[in-house]
Amino acid sequence: MPEDAHLSRSRLARLLEDGAVALNGEVVMDPRRKVTEGMVFQVTIEEATEVETRPENILLDIVHEDDDVIVVNKPAGMVVHPAPGSASGTLVNALLHHFGGKLSGVGGEKRPGIVHRIDKDTSGLLVVAKSDAAHHGLADQFAAHSVERTYTAFCHGVPSAGDPRLKGVPGVSFEQGGILKITTQLARHKTDRQRQAVLFQGGRHAVTRVRVDERFGDHAAEVRCNLETGRTHQIRVHMAHIGHALIGDPVYGGRRRISKTVAGADVANAFGRQALHAASLGFIHPVSGRTLSFSAPLPDDLRALKAVLKG
Repeated sequence: MPEDAHLSRSRLARLLEDGAVALNGEVVMDPRRKVTEGMVFQVTIEEATEVETRPENILLDIVHEDDDVIVVNKPAGMVVHPAPGSASGTLVNALLHHFGGKLSGVGGEKRPGIVHRIDKDTSGLLVVAKSDAAHHGLADQFAAHSVERTYTAFCHGVPSAGDPRLKGVPGVSFEQGGILKITTQLARHKTDRQRQAVLFQGGRHAVTRVRVDERFGDHAAEVRCNLETGRTHQIRVHMAHIGHALIGDPVYGGRRRISKTVAGADVANAFGRQALHAASLGFIHPVSGRTLSFSAPLPDDLRALKAVLKG
């Protein structure tokens, strides 16, 4: 196929199934059919169809937009993609309204290309594709782990290379500059399908690097987390694994609380979401080839949390 068609293997498979591929005027539907040099196949690609998801007029914080990509600073509380129980109010609903039918189509549908996600209650930066070319180019970069993603988080306790306990935690190593490296496998929890679990056999490879940016006594710290891989709940489960769960995390934080003797403990212990923010994002523009990097400041609730922790 010509490169500018930007057809993935899965898209071609669907076109075969739909009878959109022909040889000498006869429809070909068998993906295992023998092919010899000189055969010329005709592939009919219809115009992108409208998706069922409804556009909704939801205000977006747009950090960057061009013909191929859009970078959005997502607020905490917004689901990225419609799903059972979250059919409206999502980022996709908002983007469909913003684009106003001007999408060129991704995978044969007029929809934004979601190449990565952040949790509903995590704030921060996402890049979304507006065309097939951008979708494939961005997906390749995420698959190659070449996209730079940095998160700001507030955790219980202070991760430190000098902590002898951490040296005994499986999957933990230390790099220059006081950087803590966490290397494990991650998979769905055996009994709770809403959680991820740390494994060392099976599952999917996951690597997180953590650096302390500011400590608040011994009870909490602001940390910078760099993702080498991007697995579901990766930072949250990795931080819990090393004994420094994120403040406000309802899934992995357990019953961890800051001592009431610490100033501002009541506010921190009542924080209503995991204290996690996708602060920076860098990638190669999938069409122009330019290197792009973006940053998003802490949202109001995390700035207020930080002020309380500083006392």
